[in-house]
Amino acid sequence: MIKLINVSKNYPNTYALKDINLEIEKGEFVFLVGSSGAGKSTLMKLLYREESPTTGKVIVGGVDVSRISVNKVPNLRRCMGIVFQDYKLLQNQTVFDNIAYSYLFMTTLLML
Repeated sequence: MIKLINVSKNYPNTYALKDINLEIEKGEFVFLVGSSGAGKSTLMKLLYREESPTTGKVIVGGVDVSRISVNKVPNLRRCMGIVFQDYKLLQNQTVFDNIAYSYLFMTTLLML
């Protein structure tokens, strides 16, 4: 489950996100689309804690990710499957293998 409650992200002189509320239930399949500069990357960075919100709460799996300690961020990220548009894929693997790896890893964690 992913939930954003009144989330804003302010950079100097501009808002990337302003007062966003979003809820994605377990099992839902969601596409994030929009024009360049719409805040898509910022929203994703909030989910995997590369950025913290200026205001509001970002909840992933029942945990407010903006409140977890820095040393627990890698554990958070291990529970996510994110395909980046740049070069953060596993080298020498196909696109299918990169996505399947994330899926299998998440499925294994859910079984524990």
